[in-house]
Amino acid sequence: MSPRMIELLLEALLETVVMVGAAGAVAIIAGLPLGVLLLITGKGHILANRPVNFVVGALVNAVRSTPFIILLVAIVPLTRLIAGTSIGTQAAIVPLAIAATPFVARLFETAMREVDPGLVHAAQAMGASRLQIVLKVLIPEARPGLLAAATVMLIGLIGYSAMAGAIGGGGLGDLGVRYGYQRFLPEVMAAVVIVLIVLVQGVQSLGDILVRRFTRR
Repeated sequence: MSPRMIELLLEALLETVVMVGAAGAVAIIAGLPLGVLLLITGKGHILANRPVNFVVGALVNAVRSTPFIILLVAIVPLTRLIAGTSIGTQAAIVPLAIAATPFVARLFETAMREVDPGLVHAAQAMGASRLQIVLKVLIPEARPGLLAAATVMLIGLIGYSAMAGAIGGGGLGDLGVRYGYQRFLPEVMAAVVIVLIVLVQGVQSLGDILVRRFTRR
């Protein structure tokens, strides 16, 4: 590839990292309390509330079941309202975060569900409040699973970001479509695929390291 294409590839990689990083941060911040709510309002848990659990679960499932490409188009007015535009890297963060939040919330719920119920009962017996049980029992004990869930979510976002690039979202997907597909430059498409593979492998490896570290503790 020419020096210009290498420069474009690096710029696209940076855009993808920004999109995935920002959307992933928002998804984790919003998804963790949502996952906690799904768990503790479930049957037999510390804040059991069937109507709340049903409504929240239904909303989460509705967003999760919507294909990303449809979600991307359907929330264009919201994207424009939040980001001021419907195209580009900044705009792509909005649908990416919305798509990732319910997905990671379910993963977080599953991770915390693996915590030994005996620990929760012991905390209740010692007079711990519901907030203390969440902050000092459920989240710390489920930390390896939460990290693994976040890793899966980030890898999914990398794929979503490439899809967003196909309709003007910027990043590696946009570069692959504009140059690799529309201008018939297969070497550019191959380079984009290789960079995406390396990026996914890097995220997975880092996630595995963190999971092992906190599992040993």
